[in-house]
Amino acid sequence: MKVLVAVKRVVDYNIKVRIKPDGSDVDINGVNMGVNPFDENAIEAALRLKEQGIATEIVAVSLGTSANQDVLRHALAMGADRAILVESDLTLQALGVAKLLKAVVLREQPQLIILGKQAIDDDAGQTGQMLAALLNYPQATFASAIQVDGNTISVTREVDGGTETLALNLPAVVTADLRLNEPRFVKLPNLMMARKKPIETIDAAEFAVNAEPRLKLIKVSEPSARKAGIKVGSVSELLSKLREHQGIKL
Repeated sequence: MKVLVAVKRVVDYNIKVRIKPDGSDVDINGVNMGVNPFDENAIEAALRLKEQGIATEIVAVSLGTSANQDVLRHALAMGADRAILVESDLTLQALGVAKLLKAVVLREQPQLIILGKQAIDDDAGQTGQMLAALLNYPQATFASAIQVDGNTISVTREVDGGTETLALNLPAVVTADLRLNEPRFVKLPNLMMARKKPIETIDAAEFAVNAEPRLKLIKVSEPSARKAGIKVGSVSELLSKLREHQGIKL
């Protein structure tokens, strides 16, 4: 079974991002970049399927400029077999990414496509769902457990009331939650070996897909500062303050 994993390059999650002085976007000049954390869970899920003898090949794919090679090499260092970069200078949004991923899926014919449930830069959480719709594949989002049995995959996913388990026929699209697994630590020798591995580069224009942005970013600004809290000495004082400041009828 071939597994395709989508990998996005984002600002390192340990970094507090800055906004450009003109408010036009987030300033990522000189900022450390890395693999989207949810995508690392997706890679790990594919690797564990391979270790179980279920997956036979893992293909990592990333979309964007040549700078994305670093996250693909990270995927190779983790254990992915091949890496594909769909090169594009466009500002890719969820729908454009889903369209390009669909083209890669039709080219590679994987039985399972795993993505992170969302990217930590825009937190849209839409690409997996859009990809499944474009492919007309069954989907399971927010996966916290995966089990493959022949041509069926069982996915436990987190919902508001707890968890539910879905059974999907392959091929299918699954999006990974953080609780799916703990991604393995990548050792330096593996990173060094990954630097020598080839990355297949495809010009996005070859797919003849309209990936132009559909949404316009108007302004980026810091959230309003929260007012300082106060301490109260009793429940009755708490209720009184709630009535006073929030107009709650109790």
